[in-house]
Amino acid sequence: MSKVVLDVSMSLDGFTAGPNVRAAEPMGDGGEELHTWMGTDVDMRRQVDASVGALVIGRRTFDLGLGNWGGTPWPGIPSFVVTHRTREDLLGDNGGTFAFDGLEAAVRRAEEAAPDDKNVLVMGGDIAGQVLAAGLLDELHLHLAPLLLGAGTPLFGGQRAELVPEGTPVIGYATHLRYRVAKP
Repeated sequence: MSKVVLDVSMSLDGFTAGPNVRAAEPMGDGGEELHTWMGTDVDMRRQVDASVGALVIGRRTFDLGLGNWGGTPWPGIPSFVVTHRTREDLLGDNGGTFAFDGLEAAVRRAEEAAPDDKNVLVMGGDIAGQVLAAGLLDELHLHLAPLLLGAGTPLFGGQRAELVPEGTPVIGYATHLRYRVAKP
């Protein structure tokens, strides 16, 4: 069965995007540096790419990312945008479809769309907190970048959860950590 996983890069001071997120800088000022590991820790990047079966995306992440992605973030992968402003499905230029729905319906539909051996990845800081608060997040895969942003989008926005370490940390350009979300 698919797992719902937040796979996110974060600065050492706890931010998943830099300050001043906007169309010209969708990751905020300096935030794109959070992803430097993707070009150097190639095996880890391949593992992430190979695990993606479907996506749950926040509406703001969708609005800011669509132009840069040219379609869904992973070509051909179904993406479910969490929004109160639903609309018709949108076919991306790369063969992936965006569907628009509420939080629980988007997660359920993503789980149904993902092959059993693939994960549902969560994208967007605000949505990550909502998925965690709703008890729908199974795992956290954290890529801790050697960077201090000083301000920006904090991870989970004050949500609390018990995390159980999984596997051995992998050290490369970033430190790659995995946690299971403890369920009551």
